[in-house]
Amino acid sequence: MSNEGRRAAAEKMREADAHPEAIRAFESAYDRLRSGQEAMLPSSELEPAGDVSELDELPDVDPGDILGEVALIKLNGGLATTMGLQEPKSLIEARDGRSFLDIIVGQTLALRRRYAVELPLILMDSRATQEPTLRALAAHAELREDGVAPDFLQSVVPKLDAETLEPVSWPPAPANEWVPPGHGDVYGSLRRSGMLDELRSRGIRYAMISNADNLGAALEPRVAGHMRAQGIPFLMEVVLGTEADRKGGHVARRRSDGQLVLRETAHTPPEDEDSFRDYRRWRYYNTNNLWVDLDVLHEALQRAGGVLELPLIVNRKTVDPRDAESTPVIQLESAMGAAIESFPGAGLLLVPRTRFAPVKTTDDLLVLRSDVYEVGEDMAVVPADDRADHLPYVELDKRYYRMIDEFERRFPDGPPSLREAERFVVHGDVTFADGVVVRGAVSVDEPEPTTVPAGTVLEGDA
Repeated sequence: MSNEGRRAAAEKMREADAHPEAIRAFESAYDRLRSGQEAMLPSSELEPAGDVSELDELPDVDPGDILGEVALIKLNGGLATTMGLQEPKSLIEARDGRSFLDIIVGQTLALRRRYAVELPLILMDSRATQEPTLRALAAHAELREDGVAPDFLQSVVPKLDAETLEPVSWPPAPANEWVPPGHGDVYGSLRRSGMLDELRSRGIRYAMISNADNLGAALEPRVAGHMRAQGIPFLMEVVLGTEADRKGGHVARRRSDGQLVLRETAHTPPEDEDSFRDYRRWRYYNTNNLWVDLDVLHEALQRAGGVLELPLIVNRKTVDPRDAESTPVIQLESAMGAAIESFPGAGLLLVPRTRFAPVKTTDDLLVLRSDVYEVGEDMAVVPADDRADHLPYVELDKRYYRMIDEFERRFPDGPPSLREAERFVVHGDVTFADGVVVRGAVSVDEPEPTTVPAGTVLEGDA
């Protein structure tokens, strides 16, 4: 078969001034696509991960000592398109009039003041999020007193025509011809941007990397202390699996060499689908809260010529994600958690689910904004003590609540009280006035547009 598609895609990246290492990373992914190497991980080659340390059992550390060696990296490349917006998700309101970014900045500044440390906060932006995010950060002048650049850009790669495997052309919107290659790009982009060298030159040894939409991922000094004390090069925070995690990425140990690996749906052979969903066997699930020793990362990238060859994810979409009739394309991606297999001696850390609360839908956003959560010391956003072990299940009718402007219009005075709720399911076009309280398991089903009056108590089975 011809390599014309590979050559054309690489040339398109060169014309766009892509870094040579980014081009090599794409070419490696393309070659693996052509050879059918989608990094399948059969259950027969894996065994459950055991011997996992727990956050609650880690020894105390001197935060002022260890935080001087830590940087925070937040993944900020996503737009809130699933909620109907074309702006960075980190800039939408999380709660109490503050955006996700406002809260992250507030948490960082509180830690700096408390422990008199530099603690750089750095965002991995995309081309779509960089400009509006930097405008928002300008309101936080104090944040930049550390002298570290506020962000670095992740790469973009060509989308491939699903039939020809050549770079797709889409004249109505040329920007749709490009896509970020997944969060696994964070490691190479750190190096290519110069940020990795900058941090190491400042004596920063460890980075905590997490998603900007997960406010549960607050910096925990004991984790960095644990890495330093045990010489752990790469650490993934994990939670115990539940039925809700059956489609999520779990961690296992490869039988051949004992190495920890992350298995996603894309890496599971069809015959192992039932095994993949067995959350009782594969107990530990990725939170995407990752910690990495930057010296070890530097050495690994040096040896690999700047390209960590992470397991390939083949994502099938249309070139215009809002037009199902547009040209079918393939997007070559990787997951940042998959890097765990690149680091011998990598570790897992079992953490409470309070550290794993990403906001992917307006259902999640309603819970975050409700009285289930509180803003505590140092601007930590945590569930109330009596809800820490289990959050209410919320399911809002996608016809009326999926888009954030429609969601806001149906909760004009803010969310109802969910503190005593177990389930809150809404079918229909329902507006909730001020002071509505949900208790137990409540289902609202209205065939016509309806308003629930102020102060109503909706009560269901406990």
